[in-house]
Amino acid sequence: MRHALCSVLLLFVLGSCSRPDSTRIESSDTAIVAAPAEPLDTTRAPAVNAQSDTLKTVQRQRRFSSPSAEDEFKLVLRGPCLLAGEATFTITNSGGETIFREVLSAADLEASMVYEMKGNTATQAEREPFVRRRMDDFFADKNFRTPAVTAKDTYQADTIDRTTWDDLLRRPDSIGFQYLVGKEDGRRIAWSPLKQQVVRIGSVGG
Repeated sequence: MRHALCSVLLLFVLGSCSRPDSTRIESSDTAIVAAPAEPLDTTRAPAVNAQSDTLKTVQRQRRFSSPSAEDEFKLVLRGPCLLAGEATFTITNSGGETIFREVLSAADLEASMVYEMKGNTATQAEREPFVRRRMDDFFADKNFRTPAVTAKDTYQADTIDRTTWDDLLRRPDSIGFQYLVGKEDGRRIAWSPLKQQVVRIGSVGG
């Protein structure tokens, strides 16, 4: 009896999700694009497995870790439905090595919708297009900056050590990338030739 009840509840939850987005966006144009010693992907382990349905993929080739070759920036959303999935953000260099990985929830992508809402709630029909648009814009040109660090930027000791910061400051060809998690957590990252890894260099606006 308990097994039957669980099955019914599971079918009810899955039924509340909309059908997967059958249109997967792959942008192949090349116009786009931490504390020190922390391992990559310091968020949480993904709750979905590799067998879960891929709902949406956005990717772009961009110069980042090398001045002579492009890296692949990719965001892949998997899960039972668009509003209950997890998006894996990876950066892979030209040699096929994943140099950055972070897992974001669908809620992380959706949270900033609050700034566009006209009322206190949003319908599923409004929420899903917003998540798709957030993914489409994730690797927009405006999110890349050269150099990654300038004299006008504020050093943030809680995200990067001074030696790595000063090294990036001396590199006019360094490239920074920024992205938003949730409503207000704007993150800035860059490739550090000194440490040979991606480092967080601060927050958006910092």
